[in-house]
Amino acid sequence: MKFSNRNVSISDKAKIGKNVKIGDNTVIYDNVTIGDNSIIANDCIIGEPLNDYYFRDNYVNPETIIGENALIRSHTIIYAGSQFGNSFSTGHRVTVRENSVFGNNCRLGTVTDIQGHVTFGNNCWLHSNVHIGQRSTIGNFVFIYPYVVFTNDPTPPSDICIGATVGDFSQIAVGTVLLPGTKIGKHCLVGAQSLIGGNYEDYSLIVGNPGKKIKDVREMKSRETGKSHYPWPYNFSRAMPWEKEGFDKWKNENGYEND
Repeated sequence: MKFSNRNVSISDKAKIGKNVKIGDNTVIYDNVTIGDNSIIANDCIIGEPLNDYYFRDNYVNPETIIGENALIRSHTIIYAGSQFGNSFSTGHRVTVRENSVFGNNCRLGTVTDIQGHVTFGNNCWLHSNVHIGQRSTIGNFVFIYPYVVFTNDPTPPSDICIGATVGDFSQIAVGTVLLPGTKIGKHCLVGAQSLIGGNYEDYSLIVGNPGKKIKDVREMKSRETGKSHYPWPYNFSRAMPWEKEGFDKWKNENGYEND
């Protein structure tokens, strides 16, 4: 039976919104805020204490904020000190480490691993088995497909941490590796199983090992339709905020005039 309230532990220092459902065997630690109408499924840990918790008597758990209408599926672990916008969702067995910041409507697929100290914009979709290294910065409407890895140490092992940056509306295809410090512009497409390093301008099609820009994505034609597919928001609107009004009208009303 769903939400039977078996073995649920909620700190008296947590703030739980209205109509929040919490599954069996779930733990909500100190200083967690969960927004209205959210669902936390079975066997989750929200606000997992940081390393100092185990060694300092005066440890205080950092604040963790989850917005309204979240759906966090079973066995997800969210460390303390992160912030999530409205309508955040995860698949199963997702890990999000501390000091991660997500905008609204972000989705993390099953077995995704977010290593903390990262920033995501709005409407980012990560498919299953994605690894995002620390110090990564990801814009709005970025899609990252299965088995993508963002790295951050240019000379491992070292104490240097330089994350990758991905601009708005870019797509990172299956099995790609982004090397430390990679910068990808807006509306780019990175081909499957590429190894990417360096800087790439907006609208780049990037493929290969090592990854190279081979053309402007607006030159690409769909095999099925024979028409240009990019920028993709003109051709894909499912669950996007421009689904009803079209991308042109939406972007002009929301500060994306140059996209």
